[in-house]
Amino acid sequence: MNLLSVFLLSPFIGAVLLFFIPRGSRTLIRLVALLSALPPLALSVYLPFVYDTARGGFQFLGEIPLLPELGIAYLVGVDGISIALLFLTAVIYLTAIFTSWRIQTRDKEFFIYLALLVTGVFGVFVSLDLFLFFLFYELAVLPMYLLIGIWGSTKEIPGRGVFGWTYEALKVGTKEYGAMKLTLYLLVGSAFILAGIFYLAVHGGSFSYLALQQSLDLPPDVARVLFLVFYVGFGVLAGIWPFHTWSPDGHAAAPAAGSMMHAGVLMKLGAYGVLRVGFGLLPEAGAALAWLVGTIAVINILYGAFGAGWQDDIKYLIAYSSVSHMGVVMLGMATLTEPGVAGSVYQMVSHGIMTGLLFTIVNLVYHKTHVREISRMGGLAHFQPVLATAFVVAGMTSLGLPGLSGFVAEFLVFLGAFTSQHPWWAVPAIVGALLTSIYVLRAARNIFFGPAPVHAVEDAQGSEVVSIVCLVATLVLLGVVPRFLLDSLQPTVVEFLKLFGG
Repeated sequence: MNLLSVFLLSPFIGAVLLFFIPRGSRTLIRLVALLSALPPLALSVYLPFVYDTARGGFQFLGEIPLLPELGIAYLVGVDGISIALLFLTAVIYLTAIFTSWRIQTRDKEFFIYLALLVTGVFGVFVSLDLFLFFLFYELAVLPMYLLIGIWGSTKEIPGRGVFGWTYEALKVGTKEYGAMKLTLYLLVGSAFILAGIFYLAVHGGSFSYLALQQSLDLPPDVARVLFLVFYVGFGVLAGIWPFHTWSPDGHAAAPAAGSMMHAGVLMKLGAYGVLRVGFGLLPEAGAALAWLVGTIAVINILYGAFGAGWQDDIKYLIAYSSVSHMGVVMLGMATLTEPGVAGSVYQMVSHGIMTGLLFTIVNLVYHKTHVREISRMGGLAHFQPVLATAFVVAGMTSLGLPGLSGFVAEFLVFLGAFTSQHPWWAVPAIVGALLTSIYVLRAARNIFFGPAPVHAVEDAQGSEVVSIVCLVATLVLLGVVPRFLLDSLQPTVVEFLKLFGG
């Protein structure tokens, strides 16, 4: 056991303790959940300062043999990429607890599932054994089915056109539909991932990521097929086109904390898997197929932006916006340039915090107004100044305003696209940023500004304000002091690009 085990033990122990707390002890349940989130947050802030940038590589390594005859071990370690995503997860977990502070329905089970989900996410980001990596990956994905299916929201969507009857038959828009669709898509992706991991282990002789990097030697054709297996398997969770359709329905049906974890963290597991396993273990195949990853990423950016601009339902707008922003993430890694890959990871963090804030705001607006249609809103800033201010900050981050984290991330990705082997990628990517500014500003105007509503609407209160302030402060911190993460990220990116001869 070592320092990184804190990330796994803290939420897991929290879940175990919550299991034995009586249902009626609501305050104790929330305090235990909160205490389980504090050690990972403190450690995630500490790691960027103690990571040895001169040495680079994986640090804080720890190993305990589990099944030596199969090459399976508890092997953990972090580099700059992991450190950035651990910080993202810790912030979202803490703020998700504050956002859910007032939950009344089966609150004990809710916080247990949330803690187990976060345990899985932390496990993915610190695991260097691919067998445990996959187990933690599944642990992170499966609780989301219960979070949506039990605590989600339902808003059935009427069918249109020739196949409109299918909407009623499938009950599109219900929480059950969103939970099942998400789970089925991700389980299919997991099947690809599991097959690929076992193939690597058999031909590499180990599940150890570090050992596979040194010993893996596959024929070029086999490596390319295997890269595509990982790209599709992880890409489903990252929302790559055309396997993204689970994402809007899952986002719209999830509860506030579920949406925060779903869009803010879980989608990043998919992008992290493509970067770490796909490009990291199969660099030659990754370099040969980077054109495909980048081209699909550009489609994501434009498709998601147009889709978001077309929505009247505010939750679906943010969901399609996430599809577009995840395209920026995938584009950055496809450039295989130093600014592009660094921007890709930074965009994961920026988008995770930003979309967590947006879903916090939107869920609060919905629960206080019982309205999700943008066309039925207006003037809420007169009664909800906190929510209005936070929405504007999140929106400005989304469109890349200087001084906020989104500008740093998108600038690096666009610079990487311009200097890559496919500079034309930068043109549609910038067009996507322009489209983002249009639908974000329109949504802010229509929801919060204009004439005041007839009836007074309650603003964010208590723990909700704490969550919003934490997320807004993080967006500003990462926009003003990007070195907080970039200093530890840069040597990792340089070492990563050496795999490609860069």
